Amino acid sequence: NKRIQNILRKADGDVADKVDPGLFDADAEQALYTQLESMESQASALFDQARYEEALTLLAGLRSSVDQFFDEVMVMADDEALKRNRLALLARLSQLFLRAGDLSRLRH
Repeated sequence: NKRIQNILRKADGDVADKVDPGLFDADAEQALYTQLESMESQASALFDQARYEEALTLLAGLRSSVDQFFDEVMVMADDEALKRNRLALLARLSQLFLRAGDLSRLRH
């Protein structure tokens, strides 16, 4: 989530209003979006019920898709529409993670 926050901070608000799956040109984008779509409402419900450990366990299941996304996708693409769409996907993911709190603020 820290990496996502850093990317979004550098984007300086240049993020699409919503994710457009029609703009995906990499399998990793589609895979992350599909997985996010399938668990977003469940995770939100768990957060609403203060079942944080279960919600975080569910979100931890996104790790391989997030790793694949960063391995295969250039977020800051030259194509402005692709870049803004990828940033929107990351912003949506970040918002879900932030339901648990900003874990990047924790110190070792």
